[in-house]
Amino acid sequence: MQPTSRVPITRVSGEAASRDEDVLAVEEPLEIRIGEKPVSVTLRTPGEDFELAAGFLFSESILHAADEIESIRHWGSPNVVRVQLRDGVKLDLQRLQRHFYSTSSCGVCGKTSIDALRVQTAPVQSDLRMHAAKIIAMPELLRAQQTSFDATGAIHGAAIFDADGNILRAREDVGRHNAVDKVIGSFFLESATPLAQHALVVSGRLSFEIVQKTIVAGIPILAAVGAPSTLAVELAHEFGVTLIGFVRGERFNVYTSAERIVSG
Repeated sequence: MQPTSRVPITRVSGEAASRDEDVLAVEEPLEIRIGEKPVSVTLRTPGEDFELAAGFLFSESILHAADEIESIRHWGSPNVVRVQLRDGVKLDLQRLQRHFYSTSSCGVCGKTSIDALRVQTAPVQSDLRMHAAKIIAMPELLRAQQTSFDATGAIHGAAIFDADGNILRAREDVGRHNAVDKVIGSFFLESATPLAQHALVVSGRLSFEIVQKTIVAGIPILAAVGAPSTLAVELAHEFGVTLIGFVRGERFNVYTSAERIVSG
């Protein structure tokens, strides 16, 4: 399955109309299973499905270490991923009994509250400091990696940067939360979390679920070209994440934990 697809269209310009093609981002459901048990259905752009599944299970605090996983594979369909756990791995069955349903627009719906996150996760601990100029450069570095966005103009991106502002890897998806799960999941599968000396940059806005995933991954700095929600700011403040919005041109706004940003 490809991340983009060509479709026939009628292109109208003034009084003239002509037949043409357009390139669209593919959006397909992905069912994530642990063994035989369905855990989540998300609408995603195909590609990096195993990273997406692992990142989702990690960021939802269902799994805590890559060595809990015996195998990940598609199961009877390119739209079903089965995660098989190693013998002896115990799960929080109450969390598995919750019904997860996510879409490309709303993220994981049916969130309980910040209280649930307090039980699962500690505040982010990091001595990372980054110069403002590096923050300003990050969105363009992410944008340069977004090949599917170039083709469609309708897909989100997420990237992990090191302490020197170098982009390490980027992922794309129609759902911003899925793009984040993919890029975090890629590090999780390498047993490379927490990411206490790294920054996460996303296209679009900053929502509650993006901040939640950042906290679980132990990432101290989260930045975006768009605005945060009030709940995103509240969550970032409580858990010690530096939340940055409106990174455009030579400017940005720091909403929480501004001590990590060095200016001048």
